Amino acid sequence: MIDFLSPLWLAAAAAAAVPLLLHLLRRRIGARVEFPAVRYLARAEREHSRKLRLRNLLLMLLRMAIVVCIAAAAARPVLRVSGTGHAPTALAVVLDNSLSTSVIVSGHPVLDDLRARAAQVVRGASPDDRVWLVTADGVVRGGSRSAILDDIAHTEPLAGAGDVEDATTRASTVVVSAALPEREVAVVTDGQATAWPEPVSLGAVNVFAYRPRGAAPPNHAVVDAGAQPVRWTPGGAVQARVMTPDSATYRITLEGRTLARGTVTRDEPVVVRAEPPERGWTAGSVELEPDELRGDDVRWFATWIGPAPAVRVAPSAGPFVSNALESLVDAERARTGADITIASADEVTSLPALLVAPSDPVKLGAANRALERLGIPWRLGAARHGETAVRGANGSPVPLADVTATVRYPLSPRTGTRSDTLATSAGEPWIVSGPRYVLIGSPLTPDATTFPVRAAFVPWLGDVLSQRVSADAGVVATTTPGAMVVRPTGADALELPDGDRLPLPDDSLAAPTRPGAYFYLHGGARMGALVVNPEPSESDLHRLDPSALAARLRGRHVMTAEDGAAFTTAVFATAPRRPLAAPLLAAALVALVAESAMARGTRAVTA
Repeated sequence: MIDFLSPLWLAAAAAAAVPLLLHLLRRRIGARVEFPAVRYLARAEREHSRKLRLRNLLLMLLRMAIVVCIAAAAARPVLRVSGTGHAPTALAVVLDNSLSTSVIVSGHPVLDDLRARAAQVVRGASPDDRVWLVTADGVVRGGSRSAILDDIAHTEPLAGAGDVEDATTRASTVVVSAALPEREVAVVTDGQATAWPEPVSLGAVNVFAYRPRGAAPPNHAVVDAGAQPVRWTPGGAVQARVMTPDSATYRITLEGRTLARGTVTRDEPVVVRAEPPERGWTAGSVELEPDELRGDDVRWFATWIGPAPAVRVAPSAGPFVSNALESLVDAERARTGADITIASADEVTSLPALLVAPSDPVKLGAANRALERLGIPWRLGAARHGETAVRGANGSPVPLADVTATVRYPLSPRTGTRSDTLATSAGEPWIVSGPRYVLIGSPLTPDATTFPVRAAFVPWLGDVLSQRVSADAGVVATTTPGAMVVRPTGADALELPDGDRLPLPDDSLAAPTRPGAYFYLHGGARMGALVVNPEPSESDLHRLDPSALAARLRGRHVMTAEDGAAFTTAVFATAPRRPLAAPLLAAALVALVAESAMARGTRAVTA
């Protein structure tokens, strides 16, 4: 079989038609004149015309052959030679070690089978090949065959989904950059459907994929768990959702102590109310009986437990705030006291506080001076009038639907300010939050904003008082193992489950790879939690069939197999290739010499 590495040059072979066209378009020049003495020359021409036509035809064919040989040599043809090993190959093996591959089938994890298939493929590499290993977390490892085999043997399952699609794309990039004749990507995966949601374009590489034969076993999993609300004062509820084909037995723990037990059926929510004795930031979990996939049988949550915040409302905050606070006190979400102040910004003298813009523009200067004394890095600008929509930003406790602002004071941050924007108006910050304060850019009156007369105001106020303004306030961030998260304002360390402390970088950090509840620290005190759990989609073990998996992989050639031997044989099956450019150039040179000799002979005969 002959392949062309630069097939576009074959278009130059069309120039071989030029000698043919010249031959066909040639015309006799001059007028025919009858001259008796020339009859002897005419007879000689007739005697030699057959020989001349044959010479001209051969001359034309030689010229055409020269052009074709040169064009074919430029296209870099190669001849595949079977039965002599395989061509030097750049191979990247994608080993799917996501959480789903740790499921037990026939007494062994699926990852054991995938590791064995990957090792078999790598053992087929020759010294002329280059091999890489890419795991589901995107880590690329290269080196000798023995080093790659050692990496495969020590590959452990991740605590989350990873990104097999991204790993496969990285593998394609690696082999394409290698200067070897063949480029192949071998994917060994459990074929989990949620891991391959979209087709992956891999370019001009040969792709071979293996997935185990048969369907995945049924699975029980906790796919959602959390405390409602995040701060219990001191009571609250644990809400969870369990994925189960029939029924499952669950246990809810708080700081390792069993809080509740029960049985849940398919699609039945779990809601357990409690008023535990623990205080402060606390970690909890929802657990199921162990099954074939252990990594999703436990899901973590975090909550703060303590007394309801004691709040004082100044008359400058407006009657709607007083009415909302009474509702919170009746629901035991707040109590009357002097720990937190809700007042106009010009009247607040200490934190924690919920500050609102003054209703009288004359007090704007006093309000800004008060903000400066309190160390709040925001300033109120000149009043702006005109109805604008309010949008809740990321981190806003409650969605702010149908809220508008008619009178607002633009909030301007000081350079280098680190704080959270809870809502915007006309694209500018309208509600901002920082350590022990929340600042609103409008008075809480109906003539300035519709916020205090909307249904979302009371729950928003309750969440802000307990989660943002309280002295113990903090947030609960949820993420997946290894994902990047933003460091909360004021946090300087992360408390690990064993009690150790991990100093935090300035901006963002990589979440721990082990699921659990971790606590942000400020000066040694807990100020929030980082809850790490695997992706709920990883609990759905449904597999793609080989044809569906092949449709997700787009390369020069794609082959999927459930038979390990067939998969291993297909990789490195490319025959070595011998270049044919040199023989073609030699043939063109020979044809050129023959053409020159024949052209001189033809001119002599004609003469």
